[in-house]
Order: sequence, then structure tokens, then C-alpha cells
Amino acid sequence: MFTEKTIDRKTIFEGRVFNVLLDTVELVSGKLARRELVIHNGGACVVAIDEYEQVYFVRQYRKPFEQMLLEVPAGKLEQDEAPQICATRELTEETGWIANTIIPLGKMYPTPGYCSEILYLYLALDLDKGIARPDEGEYLDIVSMPFCEALEMVDRNEIQDAKTQLALIKARRYLDSIDWKPRPIEKDHPAAREED
Repeated sequence: MFTEKTIDRKTIFEGRVFNVLLDTVELVSGKLARRELVIHNGGACVVAIDEYEQVYFVRQYRKPFEQMLLEVPAGKLEQDEAPQICATRELTEETGWIANTIIPLGKMYPTPGYCSEILYLYLALDLDKGIARPDEGEYLDIVSMPFCEALEMVDRNEIQDAKTQLALIKARRYLDSIDWKPRPIEKDHPAAREED
């Protein structure tokens, strides 16, 4: 097994969202190398699906890409916060939906080459409507669509966000494994009006 022994560590940046470290490591060969590391508390994301199989997203501006991205609700873990609490909090803050059932779908390492972030994936079912309260400085559009349409957007690469792609695919697999069936859309449901 290959490992790297940390010889020296320096903090080169401390921020609100993450810190950056510079490690000097000893390789298996005995040579020294440098590693730039982003230290992040982690986060959670949630695929929220109502009884009619409508899935809820947020569309928000992402500065690194200078564009609006469609994403499942997500956020950073507060200090010592359980990932499931983070997921349910972010769902309500960003969309106003309250999850009565929350199902863990696993975790992922978004950028393991240099970042310590662990992202926990959840599925939210049995939704009740609450009030959205986005964080200060967070500007979001709430978007809903049929789950099958969202998966087609993933296939066409119209949803570029990796956590959203993976969470949608894992949610679909989970729902298929329990033979979950949505209710037929009633004529007064917003999705039914969109189809007219």
C-alpha cells in the first residue's frame, strides 16, 4: 500500500468556507513532495420528490463558472452538525419543503485529489410545504419538474453539477428498488397545468 508521511504542514489561507494547507510529504521512494490541501467541513445535498414524482431544484449563480446552475438543495455542514440535519435544514431554507422521510443515499468525495470535503447524499419524501428562508446573499430560483425529465437532463449533460447528477441517479435506483409509485397528477396540481 502506498502512503505519504506528512513532514511539515503550514496553513496558507483561512477562510469562511475552507482553509488551505501546504504539506510537505515523504513519498514511498523517500523523496519529498508538496501537497496543497483544501480543508472543508463537508456538506449534504437532498433530492426532494413529492408524491407526484416532481423533483425540486434550485437554480443559482455560481461565480467560478459565471453561469446559473440547476442543483439539488445543498449546503455546508455547520461545526459538529449531523449530515442528515444539514440536508433537512438546507431543503427547507432553500425551497420551503419539509421532509417527513429522509433516506441516506451514501456519500461522495467530490475532489479527492486536493480537498477533504465529504458530501452526504439524501432522498426526501413525504414533503410538507413550509417557508423558504435562503441565507443572506443567497439568491435562488426554485424549479420543479418530473423526475424522468431531470434524469433526461443529466443524460443530455444539461445538469452539470456532479452532486446533482449522482444524487438523482442514486435516488432513482433506490426508488426502483422499493417499487415506489407516484400518485397520478391531479388536475389542480401545478404540473398538470404545465402540461395543458
